[in-house]
Amino acid sequence: MYRCVHCGLCLSACPTYVETGLEAESPRGRIALMKAVHEGRTGISDRLVSHWDMCLQCRACEAVCPSGVPYGRIMERTRAQVAEHGQQSAELNRLSRLFLRAALPHNRRLRLAGHLMRAYQRSGLQKLVRKSGLLRWLPGGLGDLETQMPVMGARFFGDSNKTYRAESERRMTVGLLSGCVMPLMQGEAMRAAVRVLQRNGCDVVVPPAQGCCGALNLHAGDLELGRRMARRNIDAFLQANVDVIITASAGCGSAMKEYGDLLQDDPHHVAAANEFAAKTQDITEFLAALPLDPPQAEYPSHVTMQDPCHLAHAQRITAAPRQVLQCIPGLTLTEMPESALCCGSAGFYSLIQREMSGRLQRRKVNNALATEANIIASANPGCISQLEQGLRNVGSDVRVLHVVQVLDAAYLAEQR
Repeated sequence: MYRCVHCGLCLSACPTYVETGLEAESPRGRIALMKAVHEGRTGISDRLVSHWDMCLQCRACEAVCPSGVPYGRIMERTRAQVAEHGQQSAELNRLSRLFLRAALPHNRRLRLAGHLMRAYQRSGLQKLVRKSGLLRWLPGGLGDLETQMPVMGARFFGDSNKTYRAESERRMTVGLLSGCVMPLMQGEAMRAAVRVLQRNGCDVVVPPAQGCCGALNLHAGDLELGRRMARRNIDAFLQANVDVIITASAGCGSAMKEYGDLLQDDPHHVAAANEFAAKTQDITEFLAALPLDPPQAEYPSHVTMQDPCHLAHAQRITAAPRQVLQCIPGLTLTEMPESALCCGSAGFYSLIQREMSGRLQRRKVNNALATEANIIASANPGCISQLEQGLRNVGSDVRVLHVVQVLDAAYLAEQR
């Protein structure tokens, strides 16, 4: 954090500063508070924690910082320190206990929860509960959390431990991260990813022993659990002996590419962590570099690209998803204003900072609608869910699709 020279270039890139104009809600201001604690000029207080908790960890500041301040890593360690001192906010503490620790690391529990949520949503019970006013009486903010519940997919992505064979001559074997929420929320996107990879000459392996990448736990400051989850995935994918490790979730890819740093003090895993990180690619990054087999049929559509923060800022990937979209005949791509400004999802942020998340969601939806596109393309499940909810709130029928779903639809158009 002492690399920060307080130049202020990060201010205009920071969504919470853009919205509030408050120094304490900027990267520079938050680092100043961290320094004050580190130097003993103040202690950790609820007020300080509130400013750190307002941070989206979007890492837009890193992309413009001339001093190379690793802000995301610093914020994770700050939140770990807050948790160690028992001063985590009540909302984040509850989320950590009920979801980040009790569900995310456990595939069976998570899938069971997904089935229950889908039954609740598709049975009509959710509509009945919301109309009844019952949510107002639920304790501990559970009613507010229910309104933020993501829509479960009609079909979950299938079990792991399966190899999907290339359609044409095999070019390589890739391992696909199914992770935690993608198979539940974005099952169609996962199936599209498999089909697109098969079409482009890849055998696709889904290792059975894999699990959540640990990104959300790391963002919450639970570094040790994040390390355990990283080790699990490293072992699962390296044992599968794949050429490339592919993820269709920008947030996961960002965390996975940083496993080497996360496990730098683990002599038993650091070499494997660096090998794993070097093999990891976002699916749009991978497809753009192949080069991919372009669709042969027209797919008339008007698309705007929403840049997920952990793709654009953490991984510095912006050209690849656009290259994938622009290879589709008949597709018109229009850039939205402020395409790199966070949509307000930010992992679990929308669950504990609902007011700021909602402000950023409305800003992003308005910017997307200004393009008059009929499809918003993204590359991260949290962003997709956040945008879908925002569009429902304004009664829009614009669709939100993963980039690979758009490409997959163009391939399917060849069969008509």
